[in-house]
Amino acid sequence: QVQLVESGGGLVQAGGSLRLSCAASGRTFSRYAMGWFRQAPGKEREFVAAISWTGGLTYHADSVKGRFTVSRDNAKNTVWLQMNSLKPEDTAAYYCAARGGSYMTTGPNEYDYWGQGTQVTVSS
Repeated sequence: QVQLVESGGGLVQAGGSLRLSCAASGRTFSRYAMGWFRQAPGKEREFVAAISWTGGLTYHADSVKGRFTVSRDNAKNTVWLQMNSLKPEDTAAYYCAARGGSYMTTGPNEYDYWGQGTQVTVSS
């Protein structure tokens, strides 16, 4: 069992930066691949980024590539999403998710545990 708690969301102007954190409980955090997703009102949940259980492999959606960076520290049971050059279209609730095993995936249905989400609002 893994419990996830996101933080770091807020209101920021276009072009600004935010760093989201996802703190995980449990001693087996290092055995989970982690993902970040986002969901805007009226839209489906969208893949943002994923990282393997060692942190050695990452994958970012084309829409955020070059602007967002996912990272993790297994000693701190934490995964981060650094978001730079934010755009109004990045406005959404952001969720972290955990998937047992090392394999990264972009499909939300393949993740086992989810946080409650943190809201990011980017003003123009």
